[in-house]
Amino acid sequence: MAEHDEPSSFIKTPRQLITVVVLAFLVPIFGLVLLVQLVVDRPHADAAALTPEAVAARIQPVGKVEFGAAGAGSGASKSGEDIVKEVCGACHVPGVANAPKLGDKAAWAPRLKLGLDGLMQSVIKGKGAMPPRAGTSLTDAELMSSIVFMANQAGGNLKEPVPAKK
Repeated sequence: MAEHDEPSSFIKTPRQLITVVVLAFLVPIFGLVLLVQLVVDRPHADAAALTPEAVAARIQPVGKVEFGAAGAGSGASKSGEDIVKEVCGACHVPGVANAPKLGDKAAWAPRLKLGLDGLMQSVIKGKGAMPPRAGTSLTDAELMSSIVFMANQAGGNLKEPVPAKK
């Protein structure tokens, strides 16, 4: 007669048999409970989160960029250095769109030959990527002050005009 292999099982002891039977009962029950919970339990939102004010607060822009708006109502004239730091430096420090960098004597040399009036006209009319009046609402005196500061950083010897007395 031919020899037959005895069937083998991964369950070798009574303890393993009990564990498998208990798990075979509990795992499907647990799965059914989770499935019922998923179907029955509907997501809910806080009623206050659905008010128009709360929705508007969540969808508002992250930030705004405004040139020249800071301190416009103060009436006090800003120094040229402050204006350069707040407005002009955005392009003239890194050299964006071929703007001459602060302190770059070679880039500023042909511009310095125009003098303060020529530089002022370039700023008022706009030049290259720079919009007219540098995209601000600064006064002529404030613009001149910032031009003098930037030009003198590049080796210029411009003097700020004395404001006329009222």
